[in-house]
Amino acid sequence: MENFSGETKQLMHRAWEARCANFPLQIEFDYPKATEVITLTGTTCALDCAHCGGHYLAGMKTVTESNSLAGLVRQRGQAGFTSCLISGGCDRAGKVPFLPQLPLLKRLKQHKRLNFHVGLIEPSEIAKLQDVADVVSFDFVVDDATIQEVYGLGRTGEAYIQTYRALRKSVKVLPHICIGLKGGNLAGERKALEVLQTEGVDGLVFIVFIPTPGTRYADRQPPDLEAVVQLLAEARLLFPAQPIFLGCMRPKGRYRQALDLAAIHCGVNKIVVPTRAAVSLATELGLKIKTGEECCVL
Repeated sequence: MENFSGETKQLMHRAWEARCANFPLQIEFDYPKATEVITLTGTTCALDCAHCGGHYLAGMKTVTESNSLAGLVRQRGQAGFTSCLISGGCDRAGKVPFLPQLPLLKRLKQHKRLNFHVGLIEPSEIAKLQDVADVVSFDFVVDDATIQEVYGLGRTGEAYIQTYRALRKSVKVLPHICIGLKGGNLAGERKALEVLQTEGVDGLVFIVFIPTPGTRYADRQPPDLEAVVQLLAEARLLFPAQPIFLGCMRPKGRYRQALDLAAIHCGVNKIVVPTRAAVSLATELGLKIKTGEECCVL
């Protein structure tokens, strides 16, 4: 387990014990080839966030005309996709504008399960989301300085808390915490966990900041690995009976391999596209491996 401190190793041990006390000896590895990723805004995002800059929109299925989405319903019905991630860029208010495509999204919902990225939507929009969303993946950020620096939004962490609270009343929602979102530095992640402990969660997804070429954070480094592992272990102890997932967005290479191994020792329930070393470790630990082909929240 890397060269972690004795304190970190002890924390991981406690997390593993909590996991074993609350869950069967099983772990799920997801390879989301059955989930189509759709952007409702093409490559356009009004925020040009420091960590993304629209980079990740470029790899999504672009839907710019109603006929495109209608065709997708027919096409994917034959191609074997069972679900879709509905995403896109944000407007200046920090929300993904899904209402213009709502009629077609309702048609899509008849054929597929839908996971939505929605951002800071209004209560009136949440009511309409009920008809189409199987689940909402909600980026949960409570640190005001991070919100301003990364997103450039004139909003506070309280806006994210209020939106999360409103979403939970109407739809299934799984908060996503990006560790190191503020340019590779931890800032507010622990506070986010404390807030979620009060608000309640049905599950929790962690992703990890990736320095991405062409963005304002391109020259930064991923967050300190030991700090990330400590946070995962702390989350397991704070939420001993709720499922915890390690999502697809995390650095590659040696960092990813070390993180995946540590995450298993921290008691996560699911890892998206795990490294081979992680699969081997799960077997060595006696975990029954279950595999999935969709987004981790579905």
